[in-house]
Amino acid sequence: MKKKIRVGMIGYGFMGKAHTNAFRQAAKFFPDLPYEPELKMFCARNEERAKQFADNWGYEKVVTDWQKIVESDEVDLIDICAPNNMHRDIAIAAAEAGKWVLTEKPLSLNVAQGEEMVAAVEKAGVPNMVWYNYRRIPSVTLAKNIVDRGSLGKIFHYRANFLQDWTISADLPQGGEGLWRLDVDVAGSGVTGDLLAHCIDTAMWLNGSIVEVSAMTETFIKEREHSLTGKVQKVGIDDACAFLAKFENGSLAIFESTRYARGHKALYTFEINGEKSSISWDLHDLHRLKYFDHSDESIVRGWRDIHVTDGDQPYMDKWWVPGLNIGFEHSFTHGVADFLASVDSENKAQPDFRNALQTQKVCEAVINSGKSRQWEKTKVEL
Repeated sequence: MKKKIRVGMIGYGFMGKAHTNAFRQAAKFFPDLPYEPELKMFCARNEERAKQFADNWGYEKVVTDWQKIVESDEVDLIDICAPNNMHRDIAIAAAEAGKWVLTEKPLSLNVAQGEEMVAAVEKAGVPNMVWYNYRRIPSVTLAKNIVDRGSLGKIFHYRANFLQDWTISADLPQGGEGLWRLDVDVAGSGVTGDLLAHCIDTAMWLNGSIVEVSAMTETFIKEREHSLTGKVQKVGIDDACAFLAKFENGSLAIFESTRYARGHKALYTFEINGEKSSISWDLHDLHRLKYFDHSDESIVRGWRDIHVTDGDQPYMDKWWVPGLNIGFEHSFTHGVADFLASVDSENKAQPDFRNALQTQKVCEAVINSGKSRQWEKTKVEL
């Protein structure tokens, strides 16, 4: 008999839906898990919309104050889908209350807050994880397996980009519900913490520590009206960022992200070039991994397109028959499954808070480099 783990969710936005769906599906598709999530309590500031969300997804209770979830004896696990400036306070309070803690990325507004969060969960000894979900797309996990078995040989280059176009209009306000990512006091940074954080987490998972960065950032629209005050205010986030990086293993990297790439809604790609082989991945074709092996016979040597759907490929034995794709939402289900499976083991699901703090260090070094126009050390510890 599986033990029920009672979930308290904070936040009903895009990620609230993705996480809730994952909690509902994990035990069904991963029947050997020791725990089964139970949707116990939901929290959001707008009570009417919170009730609508809870009714639709099956949460038993609704509150509008996150502290009530933290204090509740009916909740075992707290999932933080609130804006970035709320992560620290909720996570620390949850850890002190003995709750398991999951939070959306990035871990925190900055490294200092992230260090406080790490200290809190480690002092309390509670299971914790940050939702860097791209690690758990099967084709990306396959890329990790290929790298780890040494198939690429010595790695020379890593390159990644994450491009969007939704903030080009100067009439778009900053701040408030839905647009808090444009408010530096709430988001902490712009594309660096929102989009490049994903690229950085994946890169260090695949290729090891980033030790040094040199960045340039730009805010194309300098002032926007604030949704909450109605006043025109300075924009403090980075609209675009590009940076060079050096990895501990000696490889070089180029990262780029922007919300001003007209025609791109969510173009996330990465490529790794090694001595023996190369791999490439594109979010728009997320169930495929491109692979080039120089050891192939010359007359047939070329990029191959691996369709990641077979049962012996990562996670796919839990889903459909070979040849049928899964999607973006399944990466969150894999995250829940990995987390619950690891709670009672020595090998905890990653990235935990300490691991995600390393991505925060790189993000902060990138922002600092954009200001100083100099190379900045990351102080990453993996």
